[in-house]
Order: sequence, then structure tokens, then C-alpha cells
Amino acid sequence: MLSQPISVTFSQGNGKDITIGTGKLARQADGAVTVQQGNCIILATVVANKEPKDGQSFFPMSVDYQEKFASAGRIPGSFFKREGRLSDSEVLISRLVDRALRPLFPEDYLCDVQVLITLISSDKEVMPDALACLAASAALAVSDIPVKEIISEVRVARIAGEFVVNPTRTQLADADMDFIIAATEKNLMMVEGESQECSEEDLVKTLEIAHDAIRVQIAAQAELRAKKGITTKRDYKKPEQNEAIQQLVADFCSAKMYEISKSASSKEQRSEAFAALKQALIESLGETAEASDKSFAKKYFDDLQWEIVRNMILDDRIRLDGRQLDQVRPLAMEVDVLPTPHGSALFTRGETQSLTTVTLGTPLDELLVESAAQSEYSKFILHYNFPPFSTGEVKMMRGVGRREVGHGNLAMRSLKQMMPGGDYAYTTRIVSDILESNGSSSMATVCAGSLALMDAGVPFPKHVSGVAMGLITRGADGKYAILTDILGDEDHLGDMDFKVTGTRDGICGVQMDIKVDGLSMEVMREALQQARNGRLHILDAMYECVPAARPEVKPHTPRMEKLIIDKEFIGAVIGPGGKVIQEIQRVTGATVNIEEVGNTGEVSIFSATKDSLMQAINWVRGITAIPEVGSVYEGTVKSIKEFGAFVEFLPKKEGLLHISEISWKRLETMDGIFKEGDTVQVKLLDVDPRTGKFKLSHKALLPRPEQPARNSERS
Repeated sequence: MLSQPISVTFSQGNGKDITIGTGKLARQADGAVTVQQGNCIILATVVANKEPKDGQSFFPMSVDYQEKFASAGRIPGSFFKREGRLSDSEVLISRLVDRALRPLFPEDYLCDVQVLITLISSDKEVMPDALACLAASAALAVSDIPVKEIISEVRVARIAGEFVVNPTRTQLADADMDFIIAATEKNLMMVEGESQECSEEDLVKTLEIAHDAIRVQIAAQAELRAKKGITTKRDYKKPEQNEAIQQLVADFCSAKMYEISKSASSKEQRSEAFAALKQALIESLGETAEASDKSFAKKYFDDLQWEIVRNMILDDRIRLDGRQLDQVRPLAMEVDVLPTPHGSALFTRGETQSLTTVTLGTPLDELLVESAAQSEYSKFILHYNFPPFSTGEVKMMRGVGRREVGHGNLAMRSLKQMMPGGDYAYTTRIVSDILESNGSSSMATVCAGSLALMDAGVPFPKHVSGVAMGLITRGADGKYAILTDILGDEDHLGDMDFKVTGTRDGICGVQMDIKVDGLSMEVMREALQQARNGRLHILDAMYECVPAARPEVKPHTPRMEKLIIDKEFIGAVIGPGGKVIQEIQRVTGATVNIEEVGNTGEVSIFSATKDSLMQAINWVRGITAIPEVGSVYEGTVKSIKEFGAFVEFLPKKEGLLHISEISWKRLETMDGIFKEGDTVQVKLLDVDPRTGKFKLSHKALLPRPEQPARNSERS
């Protein structure tokens, strides 16, 4: 018999109650819930296979978040008029949920798990990404899938100095801090967000506020689970173990593995040494060893390596490459490394290297970012590429992966904090190509991007750098080690990895994944302070390389300016049927784009040469200028009559230069005075209030001739 619908409602955030319900939709899934706030409704389902696949050695979980366009009463704009592959925004939300859920599953649980989260009804003011993880966790809570704990996720933003939980979309537009945090009842699990140079203490306060809000959501999920009657979780097949092989691996490898970890200075040396040791281990089993024994040996080898390296760092305070715990790897950086891009930089930190370029384009190059709730254009774009050769591997190139989208987004959000405002005319695209990677290529992208932006002449006021941090803990004796600028291997074996970006004055971006229970806020504060020290060290080197942005763009960069005009002049610039704007483009060779923004018009003018740009700018300014009596203009003679000449002193504005106003000398005829096309300086004397006709003078700009002296007495 199918279960009856049940629900739990609680208050939090933007003044609208949140309701979690189950038992009505998708009842054949292992767990299915809806989460509703206002008109926003999210459906989350979770299904897990009962048995792992044969030979399965890792936990295969997939999380997909998708927004149905019908949820907002819209039809997709694609050719097929249906939802296609996940957008970057949907991928980023999927990653937020995945990173929070993954640590909840037992380490020996290897069954396939699929979590699907769908926005089925949209609310313009409710941000669905802040509710997606709540929905996914609730679906797991009302299922019998064996998760260790209930979690949830909230957004905390600082708006006008006040911290707000799950703000509305309108409120979020004015925030100077925007973070999404996931946590269990006791422990933080994931942090991601951006800020306008907040302090480390501001971030800690954000985490504390978020954790209190998350506990409310966890209690609601527990109540829903109790109402459904879920008291036990399903049993599952655990991977087989072989204690004899495990002991053999420990005896054969422990001492040698420690020596490799302690003495190998480069990633290549370590990889080769560990590979040779693993091969020697397999050979020691003998030719008659069963395939399962070899498989166990490889697994226990990896487990032992994880344990040996962690203990070496904790006990000996020695890292894999011999650095101190708080030491940044050697830095090398240069700009203007490529002749044709508008800006370029090569940033190398240890064995991680980013070649980054900046391209400056027109408003026509803006990126359309479309979701169910809204469509908007972005003038700042960052793309991150991670080719397989960067780690010495051979892999198929099948487009951008989720990792690349996530790392690029962190770099983009960090650099965006220092980008010029909406009056900056250029569309800016940054591309980071990772040429070599051994630890935090996303942070290399931030540093290289900052250097390249300054090289391109973008008015970027401060450098932004980033550093990846690690944390290793041991519960038995309470020891911990905070690592600055972690290697790839240290990322894999750590209990927390977090990336912090910012300027000398504060934090711009954070991405943090925590895998350990019971992390205190004091340890968090210490880690953030150590991250700040590392960030400042890198910033010092960046300022030595490029102290400030170029005062102008490079000579081969297309020129662009933006003019703000009154709304009433938009029609005059465009002209009937686009005649005027087309003429401007044809004559000057510039590209002119005009948009209505509120009560003004934004005119973006783009040209390959400065002369062409200035010609178009002056043309538009002339059209939108209001003639002022007493002002002087450079005019063009358009026609000649017997009583004077008609002069165009502003685009499409002509006035009469009467024959009496040409010279202080009396002219009998216009013959030989002007010809059509001549330029002449004129002063606007008057505007007829009745007809609007303009009266011009040239003689008013000429020195008045001296009058002959009069005789005082008649002879």
C-alpha cells in the first residue's frame, strides 16, 4: 500500500515558510520529497542500487540539478525547444549538493546512488540553489539508504551590514557577502561564496549564523523522517577484506614508503618511486598469486600511503616536497607573454602553471546567462581549461567537465569583485589554460587572471591572489597540521581543503570542503589567518611583477567608449529605420550599439582605430548636444544663398549665417566668400523662440576693427 502524503513546515529566512513534504510525488523512488517556499517548489528523488557492481572500488554517486523552464511559464529558447544538457549554473548547483552529500555515506558503501533535483515551480524572489541541498538531504532522510547523518545547506548574505539567511533575489543584489554553507548538526561540511573584501572574522561569523539556521532545517527533516516511520537503514554488502595481505603490505612497504615520502622532492620522482615500490610488492606475491590477492595488495598499498604521509606530516612536520607547513612554493610570473591577445600572463607556482589571456570585446560579445527564473547578460566571462597533458596523462577530450566549470566559477567570482562597474564599455573574457598542475590550478588562474587584466589595461584597482590550504588531523592525540599551498597529493590525503582568494584588504572568494568531524572555530580561525599570510606573500610578488594596470589598452586593442545620453535622444541617434546609426557606422567605420537603460540611453562605440572612434563619438555627441546661445561651434557650409549661408554647426542642426554676420567689412555679394563643404567657426547668437531657427555669426569671433578718430573741431 502506498504511503499517504505527510509534511513539515517551519519558518526561516525571507519571511516565507518552508514546507517539506513526501508521499505524494515520485513514490517509487527510494526517497522523494518536495520543498516549497512561496511559489518555488523543488522535487528531489534518490535511488540506490541494492548491490554494488562486481569489482566496484569507488563510490559511484551522481547528483543532477535541473530547472524546468515550465516552472516559470517559459519555453526554452533552443532550436529543439526542450531542456538540453545542464547549464553551467545547474552544474554549479549540482556540485554544491554533491560536495555536501558525499561525505555522509559510509566509506565501505559502493552501491550506485543517483540524486535528481528538479525545479518544478519557480518564484522570482526565492533562490532555489539555497534549497536544493535541503531537498536532497530530506529525500535521503525519508529513504532507507544508509547515510550517517542528516545535513542541510543555507545561503547567508550581508546586506547593509546585517546578516540575512536565505535572502530574496532582490535583497541579494545589494549584498557585499554571499556564501552558501552546508553542515550536519555538529560539523561544517562545505562553504562556497564571494565577498567584497570581507575580513576573516566576518567569514567566521557567517559560518556560525549559517550553522544555527541549518540546525533548524535538520530538525525539520528529522521530524519528517519520524512521521514517515523510518527507523532503520538497509543493510548492504561490504567489500571483502584480506587481513593477511594487509599485514604483508604493511611489513613490506611501511619503511620504504616513509623514505620515499620524506626524500622525493618532485611529483615525478615520487610517482616513479611509489610505482616501483608497488610493482615490487606485486612481484613479491609470486607468480602464482591470485588476481584477488593482487587487487587487495594494490588497495592496501594506497591506504597505507595515505596513512604514512599523514603521520609524517603530523609527527615530523615534514611535507612531501620538504617545505615548511606555511611555506608557499617558488613563484615565477610574467606578463605580455603573447603578442596578439589584448592581455596575457604566465603564472607558475611550483609545479602548477597557468597561461591566461584577456580579450576585450563589444556589447555584442556579452554572454547570455539563462535560467528558469530569468535571463540576463554578463559582460565578464572566465573560462578555465584543464587539458590532460597538464598532469602527464592521456585522456579523451570530451568538452568541459564539471570540475572545470566549478574551478572557473571560483576564479570568476573572485576577480569579479575588482572589475570596473557597469559603465565600463568592454565585454571582458579571461581564458586560463592550465599547462601544468600539481595543486590548485584554480588559484593559479586567479593570480594569472589578475596579472593579465592589468596587462590588458583594464582599470583593475587591486591585485587578487589565491592560495589553496589543507588540514590534516588525528583524533587519537588531537594533533593537526595546517598546510599552505597544498600539493595534489596533500589535497587527496587531507581532512579539509579550502581555497581563499582576496586582496591585501580582504577576502573575495572561498571554496571549502571539510571531511573531518568536530572542527573547532579556533582551528578555522588559525587556518584562515595562515591562508591570509600565504595570500599576502603571493600578492607581494604580483605587485613586483605588475604594480598597477596599464594606463591605456594596448595599441592593437580595439577602442571602445560608452556615452550616456538622455532617453529622448535615442530615436535621433538611431534615425528613421536606423538610417542615422547606419550612416555613422558607414562613414566612420566604427560599430555603434545603443540600449535603453531606465531613463537613459547607453551608446557603446567600438572601433579598431582611435581616429575612427573619436569621429563617431563626436557625431553622437553632436546629435545629442543641446545648442547653447553664446557657444562656439565648428560648422560646415551646406548651402549658399544671396543673403548668406546655411551652416550645419551640430549634426542635423543648421543655422543662418547672414551676409552681415560674416565680416565686419560690408559685403555686397556672397560670390567667392564660401563654397559648399567649407568649414567655418560660428557663434550661436540667438534661437527664435517661435520658429526654433538658429542665428549664427562669424564676425563675432573676429577682432572689431578700430574706428577712425573724429576731429574735435571743424576747421
